[in-house]
Amino acid sequence: MDWNIVPFLALLYLLSFLDRTNIGNARLDTLEKDLKMTGPLDYNIALAVFFPWYVAAEIPSNIMMKRTSPSLWLAIIMFAWGVCMTLMGLVKNYHSLLVVRMALGLAEGGLFPGVTWYITLWYRRHECGFRMALFFSAATLAGAFGGLLARGITEMRGIGGRPGWAWIFILEGLLTILVAIVAKFVIHDSPETARFLTEEEKVEVKARMKQDRNALADEFHSKFVKAALKDWKIYVRIYTPLYSISLFLPTIVNGMGYSKTQSQLMSVPPYVAGCIATITGGLLADRYKQRGLFMIGFCATAVVGFIMLISTHKPAVQYVGTFFAVCGIYPNVPMGVAWNGNNIGGATKRAVGIAMHVGFGNLGGVIAGFVYRKADAPRYFQGHGLLIATTTMSLENARRDALMRDKGLTLETYTDDMRTTEREKGDDATFFRFTI
Repeated sequence: MDWNIVPFLALLYLLSFLDRTNIGNARLDTLEKDLKMTGPLDYNIALAVFFPWYVAAEIPSNIMMKRTSPSLWLAIIMFAWGVCMTLMGLVKNYHSLLVVRMALGLAEGGLFPGVTWYITLWYRRHECGFRMALFFSAATLAGAFGGLLARGITEMRGIGGRPGWAWIFILEGLLTILVAIVAKFVIHDSPETARFLTEEEKVEVKARMKQDRNALADEFHSKFVKAALKDWKIYVRIYTPLYSISLFLPTIVNGMGYSKTQSQLMSVPPYVAGCIATITGGLLADRYKQRGLFMIGFCATAVVGFIMLISTHKPAVQYVGTFFAVCGIYPNVPMGVAWNGNNIGGATKRAVGIAMHVGFGNLGGVIAGFVYRKADAPRYFQGHGLLIATTTMSLENARRDALMRDKGLTLETYTDDMRTTEREKGDDATFFRFTI
């Protein structure tokens, strides 16, 4: 099942992350000069305007994907952002760049929460983390390939009268459009309609999912959306994500004294290391069923990296710090989203909740766009609420166990009739347990 689902999803996210962050590579060409971005915050604003629109699209997009089908909806939004990316290579002034960046955010917003929810349709809760890690590892590969591609594509400067940075946007946008067309025919909508599964395998997958989700309601109803919108457990998992490092790594390396060409190439190895850390972390967290401790460990790794970046002027030490930073930041994103998605019961509430987690987390991208100014040393400290989150989830499970004990019940003695009565409560159902 993995081979039929995960690799193509990873390709989609690779292109998505490449298209939203390649502006960092374009900056090292003549982007700012050609578009007359002379203000001290012009570049930062160009980064930040992407995210409000990205966030605004996420919840509606997940609802639309549930109302239509994953294959159709993901293909549509991918085609849309491919067009936006291509148009970004044709802009001739700063204001046009801002408009296209906004449109790009609106088009891209549905992919990550959509795919995250899609994965929960196929895998049990303690199987999701590793698959999401495989999927999200494409973001690190995008960072690696982005530097290599940018180094080669910028040599096309002058062709068609366009600068090198424009060809980065145009070629990567056209590639996205091509893959979007293929996506409609490659993505399987659900286990029930999957062409690669036999009838017996479809029954088995459905039974596994029913057992894992505790028979929570899956049909669409507005009351599930409202429940997700006001559920405090969703907001526990909101944190500022990874955009500071992903948007500015080439600039950070360039600030160490390396040339622009060297900076493009030297941004590749940290991302390769981050890819390995993301996949390994997701695998081990699922195997040991303990995401919280792994997330804390990765946060500590990132802090060490940023301490190395801000505590010394030695380029070699700073560069090693980027490895620690990338290896600490990237693995936590799929773990956090998997953790959140696993702890929201009911398909629609889960779809909205995942979109909210990703959406509010991505509001951190607005802040991240202003973290690294031209004269700033890199500072990026976050994830300190993980211990609180871990404790909160554990306390909530203990509270539910106590309630059931007071009624003389256990999970084993909870009857099907009792489950049916509470199934519409989603993860507020008495029999539902949060997983850490």
